[in-house]
Amino acid sequence: MNDFARPTVVVVGAGAMGSLFGGLLTEGGIDVTLVDIWREHVDAINENGLRMVGHGGDRIIPARATTDPSTIGGADVVFFQCKATCNADAAASVKHLFDNGRAVAVSFQNGLGNEEEIGSILGEGRILGGLTAQGANIEAPGVVRNHAELPSFIGEMNGGVSGRTRALASAFSAHGLPTEASENIRHDIWKKLMANIGVSGTSAAPNLPLGGIVRVPELAAIAYRAIDEALTVAKAENIDLDPDDAREVFHQITSGTPGNKSSLCVDVVNERPSEVDYIYGAVMKLGAKHGIDTPVLQTISAVIKGLQSHYGA
Repeated sequence: MNDFARPTVVVVGAGAMGSLFGGLLTEGGIDVTLVDIWREHVDAINENGLRMVGHGGDRIIPARATTDPSTIGGADVVFFQCKATCNADAAASVKHLFDNGRAVAVSFQNGLGNEEEIGSILGEGRILGGLTAQGANIEAPGVVRNHAELPSFIGEMNGGVSGRTRALASAFSAHGLPTEASENIRHDIWKKLMANIGVSGTSAAPNLPLGGIVRVPELAAIAYRAIDEALTVAKAENIDLDPDDAREVFHQITSGTPGNKSSLCVDVVNERPSEVDYIYGAVMKLGAKHGIDTPVLQTISAVIKGLQSHYGA
């Protein structure tokens, strides 16, 4: 078994959350390389360090970043924090890091199906599921805002707490990224998905921050109906979620970071491909498999795709 007490980490996707995770672990003494295609951001980090503001104070972290993952010699852990739409290319770009037979990947991404896509390229046994309650946003190239210190979770996709998830959670926690090993990460991913189902489209379509969703009764009602549809699909997939818990996660996010916009909203505003197919489409497909109608999810998905059609995504 790997000794994960002080792992070497590569973060694929150094956007807001990737920069946050990579910065915190670098600050905590872990050897981290950030990977991103945004050259201006990468250059700013390499020239000036990663500036982290907000929770924990304003400071400069001497992080390392690259646009070319082929230059990275090795890793014990590879975080996938890129957009789900980039999974195949991202996994292929770091496949050489898994040639040693030791490295493990962790997906901290939105929606469903990420672990399966990445695992199909790197090997099913090499991928862990992950999720986080953390929040961050990029304020400028090389500058990330940390909103709070909240826990993250990792786990085996088949369930149970393994030696490697326990060791990695302990190592991440000891070096600045509070992390817990989950006994049922698939359940936890679905639970977080309920919040994404509720806020993603209802933030993106009207270009509202999360707090704005609950201030518009009609939008809040759509969010609840979307969550209810997703809960029905989850039950058919043998994912037992408490409806009250699902709504509570939605309320925690909309009240905890009311000024934030959903990542899907940020993508649409910046005319980028969004994760609509991973957040809504994946649940719609599972619904169809079980003969479950999902009209609200289908409507939200259609509206987002209509918005994306303006810029060819």
